[in-house]
Amino acid sequence: MNMLVCIKQVPDTTEIRIDPVTNTLIRAGVPSIVNPFDAYALEIAARMKDEAGGRIVVLSMGPPQAEKALRECLSVGGDKAYLLSDRVFGGSDTLATSYILSQAIKTIEIGEGRFDVIFCGKQAIDGDTAQVGPEIAEHLDYPQVTYVVRAALEDNELTVRREVEEGYEVLAVQRPCVITVTKTPFDPRYASIKSRIAASRAEISLLTSREVSLDVTRAGLKGSPTKVKKTFTPPARKNGLIIREGTYSASAKKLFDMLFTPNAGQAR
Repeated sequence: MNMLVCIKQVPDTTEIRIDPVTNTLIRAGVPSIVNPFDAYALEIAARMKDEAGGRIVVLSMGPPQAEKALRECLSVGGDKAYLLSDRVFGGSDTLATSYILSQAIKTIEIGEGRFDVIFCGKQAIDGDTAQVGPEIAEHLDYPQVTYVVRAALEDNELTVRREVEEGYEVLAVQRPCVITVTKTPFDPRYASIKSRIAASRAEISLLTSREVSLDVTRAGLKGSPTKVKKTFTPPARKNGLIIREGTYSASAKKLFDMLFTPNAGQAR
């Protein structure tokens, strides 16, 4: 099995700041982690490698500091890592990002061979769009399965367990394909000291717009049809009203009067 896992380095904080000019995230000075859903995707790929053999290539698009996230992935199952980084890519929305990643995947396959499965987390916690994985599948014209919690190779067929509102679906999917992963019943594995040392010494291959064959007019802010018109911090919630009338029934009656009787709550 030749597998690729797309990962993203995301801010590890709720205090996200927005650039007022570009309306994009300000990442400078903000601690970062591997996007949690991408970590689950990598764990599924690693389990498939443990059971059926194969190789895992990890790909991330981002600034140079995303190299740290890639090394974390190499320490828990990844065999080779590529960093897709160029100022031309800055400010890309999901459509531009998925296009750039799909073109990078084609470039990587020249040296690594065709990938049987491309894994993505279902969404990034800094954007929550859940669009990039499915859009990569569309750019590559691959079948896709979303919200996957398990995957296995059975009789040379890829079988996946997919989370739906009513429970789960078990599907067989042709390869090559794109799989997006949600939170799994098992946690991502921890790196050993030995694997961390090996990952710290591993070579991260850098890809820029010069190495990847793409139309730069479809990348970055200029190639992004999605425009953020306004960003703001939601107002803080006001304190709620606590009703205490001595008994539950009296409190319930008071609440009813306030909700359905005009001006009943103004006296308090």
